[in-house]
Amino acid sequence: MSANSYEIPVDGKVLACVDASVYADSVADHAAWAAQRLGAPLQFLHVLDREAHPTAAADYSGNIGLEAQAELLQELAELDEKRSRLSTERGRLLLARARTRAAEAGAGDADSLQRHGSLAETLAGLEAGVRLLVLGKRGESADFDKGHLGANLERVARAVHRPLLVASRAFRPVARFAIAFDGSPTTRKCVQMVARSPLFRDLPCHLVSAGEGNDALREAQAWASGVLAEAGFQVHASIAAGDAESVIGNHVRKHGIDLLVMGAYGHSKIRRLIVGSTTTAMIRSCLVPVLLLR
Repeated sequence: MSANSYEIPVDGKVLACVDASVYADSVADHAAWAAQRLGAPLQFLHVLDREAHPTAAADYSGNIGLEAQAELLQELAELDEKRSRLSTERGRLLLARARTRAAEAGAGDADSLQRHGSLAETLAGLEAGVRLLVLGKRGESADFDKGHLGANLERVARAVHRPLLVASRAFRPVARFAIAFDGSPTTRKCVQMVARSPLFRDLPCHLVSAGEGNDALREAQAWASGVLAEAGFQVHASIAAGDAESVIGNHVRKHGIDLLVMGAYGHSKIRRLIVGSTTTAMIRSCLVPVLLLR
């Protein structure tokens, strides 16, 4: 496997997705931070998803007269057109706010884009020119009170092939980060990607593993610590008994970790964190941004 296959893409922009959720400002802040760290251009995207606001259409023949039916269909068409105009204008205002916020954070002049369609399909079509994607943990349609993550998050994580930064509800400066590490090829790849990325340069790194501390895991951690140390990182490696969700979550809280790095697809316990029901619990319980690498 070539060295380039282990790197976060070195060209392209940071693309951040904004909507009307409470995460919009945080997405802008995280995106501005990442763009500055990477020295990359920044673009904000707002997607108008018609499926979220479908037109109220039905077959009224047989229930009302033809003349009344024609008038009703005309009114529905006008309502749909008005709704579309309002959604477009709201998106324009959201993008303007995000650009202003990013500029105030020092990220310079950001670009913006509006598209129609599903978010996952839109991002899959745009990712060729993207270095990093930024998305909120929950979208505007998520049930916040029940702690649900937005359905778009899992769809996007499965559809795209670029690093995905999942923003927490509020941004705080990233002073230290942690890598969830289980010794698998996927998490080894994460370590090499981190070591070569300017996104993490000069930040203390915590290498966190869940398990019984067997020889294989200790050897894998020693390898990872060596790679990171050679790249100039100050590394704090730890192994704790317990399930991965508890171990990693506790470490994040105890050590004031500001960002968690995980493999988007992996094996053993780490795999179940990202693919399956544990994803929601892990991202929610940490309360910090999560960078998914693949």
